[in-house]
Amino acid sequence: MNKTLPAEWYPQSGVMLTWPHKQTDFASELTRVEVVFCLLASIISQYERVIICSSDEQHTLHIHHLLTQTSCLLENINFYVVASNDSWARDHGPITILEDNKPILLDFKFNGWGKKYPHDIDDAINAELASQAAFNAPLKSLGFVLEGGSIDSNGQGTLLTTSPCLLKETRNPLLSKTDIEQQLKTTLGISQIHWLDYGLLIGDDTDNHIDMLARFINPDTICHMICDNQEDPHAVWMRELKQELQTLRKMDGKPYQLIELPFPKAIYNDDGERLPASYCNFLIINGAVLLPVYNCSQDKLAINVLAKHFPNRDIIPIDCRALIEQHGSLHCITMQFPTGVLAE
Repeated sequence: MNKTLPAEWYPQSGVMLTWPHKQTDFASELTRVEVVFCLLASIISQYERVIICSSDEQHTLHIHHLLTQTSCLLENINFYVVASNDSWARDHGPITILEDNKPILLDFKFNGWGKKYPHDIDDAINAELASQAAFNAPLKSLGFVLEGGSIDSNGQGTLLTTSPCLLKETRNPLLSKTDIEQQLKTTLGISQIHWLDYGLLIGDDTDNHIDMLARFINPDTICHMICDNQEDPHAVWMRELKQELQTLRKMDGKPYQLIELPFPKAIYNDDGERLPASYCNFLIINGAVLLPVYNCSQDKLAINVLAKHFPNRDIIPIDCRALIEQHGSLHCITMQFPTGVLAE
């Protein structure tokens, strides 16, 4: 059986959003955050389908009303009433693999990033969506803890991840690194795993999710964060990350092409805590790349970098300052599905 973890740039059937509500961590800035969610849903609907998880029927009506005030193609929106703890679909949503080119949805255990936050309701979202016939592909539940933001695939059998996250004892405490590698290879169809040890991002409480630090943009190219401000502690950490990436080799023994993304200006919340702004947290969809931006001078450079390396896709900047208030960004609130997954 041929098993593949598709890259994000593979053709997609749609994207999942778990809409924030008054019981989520976004409650204090709900109005600002819903502006971002509305913009995302509207833009994605121009390219592919969007499934939206709402907390109840009244919430669905509220979201529908908000979207009618945008350029959203409502015929490309599927609503499902599904209870949720929070809105980070990247980490509680199902991960799609292809078995003999047919999609299978893997429902990994979600334990709130190592039991940091409430997670029991989020862990049941995928099964509930399946029970409502949201998917055309089968859903397989697994006992292994894994978050979508902690892995990145080049679509050709190589996985990029970080050891501080996947080896954290609060996720799969009974498994060794060898056990975890075997689990990833067996379930995801992976042949090669690149473990990164460096790349700390202040304000990121996921234990160094890879989607904040480094991403494949094609099978042979990795883009990564770099910090030129030598007074910023990230300068050392991002330099260590780059040095580590330079040592990686593809399965043919050749190095990867490395592309640098700038580091946004330091952004702080009202309590003076630094927030985890990252340009690596972009989302690739059919025909476009949605790029988080933060209203700073580095935004334009990040847009230009991605435009150069995604010449056949629209680069669409989205202000994500409201999202990083809760320590995540654009990629973190979305989960894409390859062609053939979503019900029409």
